[in-house]
Amino acid sequence: MVPEPFSPATAVVAGVPARVLFLLIPLVGLGVFAWILARRLVLLRRAAPDPRLKDIGRRAFLTLKLWLAQWRHPRYLLIGVLHMVLFFGFLILLARSAQLVVAGFVDGFVLPGFHGAFGQGYGVLKDYTSTILLVVVAVLAVRRAFFKSQRYEVPPAMGKDHTPEALFILGLIATLLVAESLIDASVLAATGARAPALTLVWGFEHLLHGAPLATLSAINVAAFAIHDLTFFFFLCFLPLGKHFHVLTSIFNVFFMRVRSGTIKPVRHGFSDAQLDEIESFGVKRLEDFTWKHILDFYSCADCGRCSDRCPANRVKRPLSPRFISIKARQYAYAQYPLLGQPPAASEPLVGKIYSEDEIWSCTTCGACEEECPLGIEYIDKIVDLRRGLVDAGTVPQSLQKPLSSLEKRGNPWGKLEKKRAEWTANAKCEVKLVENGDTADTLYFVDSMTSYDARMQKIAQATAHILSKAGVDFAVLGKDEKDSGHEVRRFGEEMLFVSLKEHNTEAIKESRATRIVTNDPHAYNALKNDYTDLPPVQHMSEVIAQGVKNGKLKLKPKDADGRTYTYHDPCYLGRHNGVYEDPRQAIDAIPGLKRVEMTGNCRDRSFCCGGGGLNLFYEPKEEGRMSVVRVEQAQKAGADVIVTACPYCLANIEDAIKVAGLEGTMEAIDLCELVEGQLED
Repeated sequence: MVPEPFSPATAVVAGVPARVLFLLIPLVGLGVFAWILARRLVLLRRAAPDPRLKDIGRRAFLTLKLWLAQWRHPRYLLIGVLHMVLFFGFLILLARSAQLVVAGFVDGFVLPGFHGAFGQGYGVLKDYTSTILLVVVAVLAVRRAFFKSQRYEVPPAMGKDHTPEALFILGLIATLLVAESLIDASVLAATGARAPALTLVWGFEHLLHGAPLATLSAINVAAFAIHDLTFFFFLCFLPLGKHFHVLTSIFNVFFMRVRSGTIKPVRHGFSDAQLDEIESFGVKRLEDFTWKHILDFYSCADCGRCSDRCPANRVKRPLSPRFISIKARQYAYAQYPLLGQPPAASEPLVGKIYSEDEIWSCTTCGACEEECPLGIEYIDKIVDLRRGLVDAGTVPQSLQKPLSSLEKRGNPWGKLEKKRAEWTANAKCEVKLVENGDTADTLYFVDSMTSYDARMQKIAQATAHILSKAGVDFAVLGKDEKDSGHEVRRFGEEMLFVSLKEHNTEAIKESRATRIVTNDPHAYNALKNDYTDLPPVQHMSEVIAQGVKNGKLKLKPKDADGRTYTYHDPCYLGRHNGVYEDPRQAIDAIPGLKRVEMTGNCRDRSFCCGGGGLNLFYEPKEEGRMSVVRVEQAQKAGADVIVTACPYCLANIEDAIKVAGLEGTMEAIDLCELVEGQLED
């Protein structure tokens, strides 16, 4: 129990009971905080609906993993570990701060359960925690002020630099730590008790040792006042800037998208058949975003991890995911101020805070979302902004022709439907055609790139040969197949996507197949995540791995040519669908083949080739090519051959090898081609 002279609840300041002050501070602080939150919630209430209450168990797990366990933070090791120490220390000291607030006006208040041995143990823990946190705060302040990472830089056109705010917050935290320690140290110095050695309280206790009781009492009350004022100022300051994430992050993680590879519907609650009833597609104004996406803007910590891993940002396209959030938050704060009324409707976002090139530069690879420790979503926002542009008739010139061809012919090149299965003429096995009335248990969905491109047709032929060797009864749709529409949807042409989806769905069902296989990750993702009511879908890497395991596919040893192989993870096979092991198992099943990883740039941190679907037709402003960066990463890893499992990746990487001047020294090959070459006769 705190001695009576040092209880702030019984102290008197200038003839006024201190408990009045210490009751007034939290009442005013909580009132102001509630008012600020209410003002911030106005935009969320105006935003579009977004149901997020399904999969509660999965959401709870991700909250424990990503928010509480800080799972993604150590991916940037030093700053990640420092943040984790700060986070866990904050949680530990939160109980102490709450106790101090109440003790200011309730004499001798102790939180329930914090008496006796537990309370003593917690006291030691919080003393060492405060000491460690002060060191961490100092390191973070020095690092941010003098050794700032490049990913924190803010170009003048993108908004304000948050370094001053970050340093200010660190200063507030340090003030709380010092004030809390002085409260305990003044009591210990008066009673002759001892603090845990080498702690902040221990240091202050030694400094205050021998001071008059009146002085110690004054320090105690002053420290209480400083702690209370700082605590509630800190609380009210958080919703004013980037540190709003301290409050919103737990909710943002809980409500994050739990199923990858998907795209939000144009409007929640509207089916494909009801799309004609929607007056305006996509996002044009701030209020068109969903409430979760507004919460994303509030929750962005401006850590720069998303942009640091963004391939578009790496090659200097006019896109940095970080600023998609930052610019929207600054605009939201300006449009919905704490004082005054918000406008009836905000201005169009594209042209105001975003540029058209910025929105079209995204490859939807998902690297930004995979890196974000707070569950912020970018792909849905980009797609919704594109839907708004398409709805307004603003489509890049280079995309107009392929989109028109997709509408007329079902493929972006405008080639005749009857030529879709011409590749089967040179296949090494019989290929059944549904268009001829053939049926099979397995449907091989080829998609446009592999069907029409002369180079990629070799992948289709290798795929057919592997399926035949594995004893799979399969057929292809032929002229009845149209483009899966994967990139069509991600480029904002929802109505065209629905048309392609409905046609393919009907054709697949009429084929009576019980399984679908494809070697195109974009088709795989579309059929699996964008379509509904279809048979199970597998990527060929999964089929190969399964065939090797059950002995149906036997692979002969690789000739000892001294070459080293590496595997490039396609975005829509890896990050979006979690297929990492099957391709590697298939490669490693080839005896004598040497494989290395592109360490730091593989699996869920793989680097996008930049060529998915309609990106082959889009002409962005950029200083380099993503595919060239990828080839350089493979070369740095010591690889001579890049193996991929996506026709678009293969096309881009083969072209990049030529651009990089590595033709003859480096090669790219599809997984199916590699495996087919090693099939035993």
